[in-house]
Amino acid sequence: MPITEPRPDAPFFIVLNAGSGHSETELRRSTIESVLASSGRSCALELVDDPSELAGKARAMAARATAEGGILVAAGGDGTINTVAHEAVLAGCPFGVLPQGTFNYFGRTHGIPEDLAEAVYALLRATLQPVQVGLLNNKIFLVNASVGLYPKLLEEREHDKRHYGRSRVVAFFSAIKMALRPHRHLRITLELDGKERRLRTTTLFVGNNRLQLEQVGMRDGLIEAVEDGQLVGIAPRPMGKLGLLRLLVRGMLGRLGDDDEVEAFAFKRLLVRTPSVYGRKRMKVAADGEVETMAMPLEFRVLEGRLLLMTQGPSRKEARPVPGAAEAA
Repeated sequence: MPITEPRPDAPFFIVLNAGSGHSETELRRSTIESVLASSGRSCALELVDDPSELAGKARAMAARATAEGGILVAAGGDGTINTVAHEAVLAGCPFGVLPQGTFNYFGRTHGIPEDLAEAVYALLRATLQPVQVGLLNNKIFLVNASVGLYPKLLEEREHDKRHYGRSRVVAFFSAIKMALRPHRHLRITLELDGKERRLRTTTLFVGNNRLQLEQVGMRDGLIEAVEDGQLVGIAPRPMGKLGLLRLLVRGMLGRLGDDDEVEAFAFKRLLVRTPSVYGRKRMKVAADGEVETMAMPLEFRVLEGRLLLMTQGPSRKEARPVPGAAEAA
């Protein structure tokens, strides 16, 4: 089915996660609105102060974008981008990104500038590209999803960020703290390509992002698998605190893929169950940094080309006002 590009004067429906202090949020809002106004493009901007309202406001903006032939845009970190992208997939409308998070794996993978003004200029002349998304039960993920120790690590990281600020240094030391705490191993049964196998691990991490897999040092074949319509599962073998700390350091150095204590594999669909003797009916999971509890079993699978991403725009100097758009707005 051919992709229909949005019209040149298509309005933007932007969901902006406040996240930071009032002055920084207002600066982001004014930057977005001034760049679009100077380029003759109209926009509706919804500011989200309460995280619990993000999904509802994103759904409402997606409905408006669909009805008015517009483009739904997420301005925030990977968690915000995930939530808004979920609504874009459901609505089938074009989706844009203005990355504002700590790591910005999704935006960086697709060449979207981290500078806010430059990202808006790039969005103005971007074209539609179908993007693969992962699905964990009924929730999409753009970068990664996981079960086991990793969701607990993310909760610890969010706790520390609230106290010490958002930075990669804070994220790193949160991971060290979690690695040195007592932890339980996860006993799961995997159904992969029609075959079952049992696995005992500290965490099951599923990647859908080339850049992140490259940074931790996955082998070339697995990195290419994501480009070829697959997901990548990573499962460390059971180990103690020092073993986890060693793996953390190897991941930071980009050498995780060479470790004999790490199992990695590519797939399109993976079913995860826990042995009935444990009686687990629900399990804590994470998708793009957002933690929640899901009913078992867990199904990871690929949704190819289901997100219509606005990307690969030209440089700032090539972005010009759309003739007549200012008057139409």
